[in-house]
Amino acid sequence: MARFGFTEPAAQEALRSAGWWTDAGADSGAGELLAALARTPDPNLALLTLDRVRTGDEAGWAELDERLRADRRLRARLLSVLGCSTVLGDLVAAEPGQWRRLAAVSLSPVNDYDQHLADAVTADGAQLTGAAAVRALRSGYRGLLLEIAASDLAHVVEPELDRPSLTDITGALTMLAEAALRTGLSLAEREVGHSADETLAVIAMGKCGARELNYVSDVDVVFVGAGDIPVATRLAASLMRIVGQACFEVDAALRPEGKAGVLVRSLDSHETYYTRWARTWEFQALLKARPVAGDRELGRRYAELVAPMVWSAAEREDFVADVQRMRRRVERHVPAELADRELKLGKGGLRDVEFAVQLLQLVHGRADTTLRAPSTLDALEALGAGGYVGRVDAAELRESYEFLRMVEHRLQLRGLRRTHLFPEPGDAEELRRLARAGAMRPVRGKPESEVLISEFRRHLLRVRRLHEKLFYRPLLEAVSRVPTAALRLTTQQAANRLSALGYLAPDGALRHIRALTSGVSRRAAIQRTLLPVLLDLLADTADPDGGLLAYRRVSEALAETPWYLRVLRDEAAVVERLATLLGTSNLIPDLLVRAPEVLQRLSDDRALAGRDPGEVARSLRAAAGRQPGVEGTVVAARSLRRHELLRVACADLLGLLDVNSVCLALSSVWTAVLQATLAAAVRARADEAGGERARITVIGMGRLGGEELGYGSDADVLFVCEPVGGANDSEAVRFATSVAESVRSALGAPSQDPPLVVDTDLRPEGRSGPLVRTVDSYRAYYARWGQVWEAQALLRGRVVAGDAELGDRFLAAVDPFRYPEGGLDAAEIREVRRIKARVETERLPKGADPTVHTKLGRGGLADVEWTAQLMQLRYAHRIPGLRTTSTSMALRTLAAEGIADRDDVEALIRAWELATRARNVTMLVKGKPSDQLPASGRELAAVARAFGLSADDDPGEFLDRYRRVTRRAHAVVQRLFYES
Repeated sequence: MARFGFTEPAAQEALRSAGWWTDAGADSGAGELLAALARTPDPNLALLTLDRVRTGDEAGWAELDERLRADRRLRARLLSVLGCSTVLGDLVAAEPGQWRRLAAVSLSPVNDYDQHLADAVTADGAQLTGAAAVRALRSGYRGLLLEIAASDLAHVVEPELDRPSLTDITGALTMLAEAALRTGLSLAEREVGHSADETLAVIAMGKCGARELNYVSDVDVVFVGAGDIPVATRLAASLMRIVGQACFEVDAALRPEGKAGVLVRSLDSHETYYTRWARTWEFQALLKARPVAGDRELGRRYAELVAPMVWSAAEREDFVADVQRMRRRVERHVPAELADRELKLGKGGLRDVEFAVQLLQLVHGRADTTLRAPSTLDALEALGAGGYVGRVDAAELRESYEFLRMVEHRLQLRGLRRTHLFPEPGDAEELRRLARAGAMRPVRGKPESEVLISEFRRHLLRVRRLHEKLFYRPLLEAVSRVPTAALRLTTQQAANRLSALGYLAPDGALRHIRALTSGVSRRAAIQRTLLPVLLDLLADTADPDGGLLAYRRVSEALAETPWYLRVLRDEAAVVERLATLLGTSNLIPDLLVRAPEVLQRLSDDRALAGRDPGEVARSLRAAAGRQPGVEGTVVAARSLRRHELLRVACADLLGLLDVNSVCLALSSVWTAVLQATLAAAVRARADEAGGERARITVIGMGRLGGEELGYGSDADVLFVCEPVGGANDSEAVRFATSVAESVRSALGAPSQDPPLVVDTDLRPEGRSGPLVRTVDSYRAYYARWGQVWEAQALLRGRVVAGDAELGDRFLAAVDPFRYPEGGLDAAEIREVRRIKARVETERLPKGADPTVHTKLGRGGLADVEWTAQLMQLRYAHRIPGLRTTSTSMALRTLAAEGIADRDDVEALIRAWELATRARNVTMLVKGKPSDQLPASGRELAAVARAFGLSADDDPGEFLDRYRRVTRRAHAVVQRLFYES
């Protein structure tokens, strides 16, 4: 008996009394019956309830016994209920013959419920009244509830039987509740002596309105009256009392003004209240409003009245924030000791799902009528189909919601009590019964109760994660701020709105919109959600038209990238930042279509701006070094450089990196590309030559040497070699020259990325000189023929690739030349000044404005750098701090050593950093290198916005600021460079 789950002495006696057990064991004809009893949630409860049925209806027992042995479906339906619900078991035991209801194959047809209940409250052709009517209605209601429960639970006992869906069960429970309301209203009409026609309409709210009732739920309603309101009020009060005593509590607290308000209002009174005083949560509640009883025409008019209010509620000020605050208030009211067990109101509970779905509906349903479903699951399916929620997220949320509702139903069935509390962890017996009622089975030795607990916690965590992702999605607030009319993007009103937003070519913008949103694909649906917000965001940029075109290009290029639109939909920060970037830069869209993975970092400041340049360089060298041959190495290096270039550019325009960090990051990437390419070229040439003939080092010069590269900077370098493997100098130079040419040609090959130009014009004798020299050759050249400008160029020499030891020896060899003992004499100082003046005269483009030319203009890069370098040439022999390749470090050393006034140095550094960033930003805006700041138009506006000016500021203010800073620096240069 214990093996079958019958552990109580009374259960053992019941088995013998029923004739299912003998001294020899189970009766031969009762084996399947006993096995079915053993599969019920509580075999003892099921058996003892059957014994009560036997003793209460001895005349009908033989028939029931025979049917239970022979009819598998009846057996499953009856035993599952008796083993799960004490109250429904009491009903079967107290009313002989109730079990016959369960011989039906499936749920009763929905339209039968009204007739069943009407028949229940009728005797001898007349409707019952008073307490008799209430008792009859209760009995009829419980009998139909028994049928629904039997259909819901039968698979627990016989797994082969069909398992109805959650919507099947909640739909049946709702229809039963509606039938009870209508029957109760008919009894109230008899009691009051007045018909509800043209007098009262009953509007279902909450779960009843959504057709998703539980076994035990308050049924939320609102009453609408017409004509004689006092009569309508008596009808409503009588209905609430009758149905409340017989079936369930009828709750009218969702009416205007809540419990403090009048029970019944006229249609006009409802309209006045909702128009003038209703709060946000009331429109959220009205989402599920549906007439279910009373005067149909009055109910229809009420539904038509409130629907437009519901679907415009999201336009209310702070609507999204109000809904979010309400959810947090609900959470705070859950006692802390019950929070982890609260199925409905706790974190990860049913309300998390419902609030998230309703908020998404109310925001997006203004324009998309497919979302206007009162049912949570129907709405969730529509949100998933429309792209407002990811497919996986929607499927997971549905699965978890159905699991939690199933647990809730099983808890409520036990005693037909309104409960949402999961059993305490220590209540092993209750957990076991609940797990079995939920058709849980042991898994790998883990008992069903532990399986239930694990599943419960898993679903709570999943729901909470998805709730926070969807419910607090910043995109919701952005969408809610867009007027409903603007959500319909293909109308003439949309063109007018685009023009009002600042789009210069609204017709062109509409073409882009149509291209992105046409069709019925999921991609088009998501775009229809995103574009209203994106259009507003782009309108705040310097070039909305260009930004929208860039967005179309990026979207079309990434159309087959599965995560692209999902990231935009789920990460509002990505959308906001992408709009800023696309409406500002012509370079970023080109990079983005070839390095789309950077898009996923836009919402994460640390991922975007927090990468260590050294780690980036190591990763690039390692990845590129794994590729075969020079070509494969360069392809990989270009790809990684493109990724980093885009990442740095995004962080730069978004104000997440300062100018020095940008320069360092770009220099580090360029250096790593050179290192990887040089190593590959050496390997390839060594394979051809039968071994290496030279050690090679690359000396970075100019901005590369100073780690001050911009987005469009070339890499100025010198190649140095030394013989190895028995080779002589001539063989080593030939070997190294071949390697250097390979590096230059491979990196300089045309591509869609910004060019990688390796510039060797700073070598001795310039373009006419040999590409590679030995250390001795360089030393001899500089000692015999070196000019002051070459010493000046060497100030920024730094080992960037190849043999580090050889590079250090080269630098040591040229130190006496670039840091001359005793500094410069008067003639050399004049020569430096003469060369600078010549450069400014000859290289400043014709017609250029010298006040806004970042490189050669007054107070620009050349002014500051030549000043720092002249001081290095003069004083570095005795001040080690000046032996640096960094412009700003050299300038700060001048102040520290008292050579220059600290304020003057700060003015130079400020101008240098401003000119460097202005030059960088100008390239990002234009998409090509430029030393001249834009004079006007959208390019100037874009540059100004990158420097922090708002859309309302005059972009000319940026030029004024630039001129003011550089004018101060130029005055300092005049003193330090020309007069000192």
